[in-house]
Amino acid sequence: MKTNIFVNLPVRDLKKSMEFFRSLGYNFNPQFTDETAACLVISEDIYAMLLTHDKAREFTKKEIADAHKVTEVLVSLSCDSRQKVDELADKALASGGSFAREPEVYSFMYGRSFNDPDGHIWELIWMDPERVKGGEL
Repeated sequence: MKTNIFVNLPVRDLKKSMEFFRSLGYNFNPQFTDETAACLVISEDIYAMLLTHDKAREFTKKEIADAHKVTEVLVSLSCDSRQKVDELADKALASGGSFAREPEVYSFMYGRSFNDPDGHIWELIWMDPERVKGGEL
């Protein structure tokens, strides 16, 4: 059986969060989207469930972290190219995201990070496929 990943992220304003991720070019699966949750399709096997705080409380007894103050998760996504990393990061910053940290440049990898409107950190990375394949990290 194929394994999918569903990252659950509490959000304060579901519509605003959906608009933000749509501006980055992502879509939502309507089968798992309603007024309390939205299924962000990242790839064929990767999804983020954006949950209102009330909905998120149905799945945990713990306090919901304020991601503007504490880091509860770092979501890292690989990109096909360094240019795609820049394109998505620039779109995120222009669409209401905020700067998370300086770009990372290594001999085999390039990455940029942003905070979404709820403060969740998203890292976009590109790794040189030739260097990775050759084990030259």
